[in-house]
Amino acid sequence: VSRYYEPSSPDACDLTLDPNTAHRLLSLSEENRKVTWRREEQPYPDHPERFNYRDQVLCREGLTGRCYWEVERSGRAHIGVTYKGISRRGDSNDCVLGANNKSWSLWSSNDCHTAWHNNKEADIPVPSAHSNRVGVYLDWPAGTLSFYRVSSDTLTHLYTFTEPLYPGFWVWYESSVSLCQVKQNRTI
Repeated sequence: VSRYYEPSSPDACDLTLDPNTAHRLLSLSEENRKVTWRREEQPYPDHPERFNYRDQVLCREGLTGRCYWEVERSGRAHIGVTYKGISRRGDSNDCVLGANNKSWSLWSSNDCHTAWHNNKEADIPVPSAHSNRVGVYLDWPAGTLSFYRVSSDTLTHLYTFTEPLYPGFWVWYESSVSLCQVKQNRTI
């Protein structure tokens, strides 16, 4: 599916990372808008919503409307959304963004993008122009999730949703992801 989307102020979402879900190797900064993988464990208290094996974190906000947000990454990361009920304990696929029927993710690195859902992958051709910024548009009422390389107009329809979704990130070794302010009237 290809089309143009111009984020408008009602669609731009202001998201924050939830420290109660952050794996202990992930450090939150910039008012809980940036997550960075660290070698040393962070002193987070025990919490039932914390990921204890996978280096992942979710946002606080559960999304049910139309929402657009952008992230900028350095290194490698999964950028995704999940139902709140994703497992947090252990190393099974039930805990991994994109590896179960509760979540969807875009694996993003400098040379490739891969969409994941229910442990199935779909490679996405990467344009020659390099960008570390990814836009995500969730139209929950329509049941569509679209990932953008910012300044690209390619959308990928992945699934129809039935519950609120929580943005989340699986951050790899020596990598980071930051939630960005969305510029108004940006054409993607």
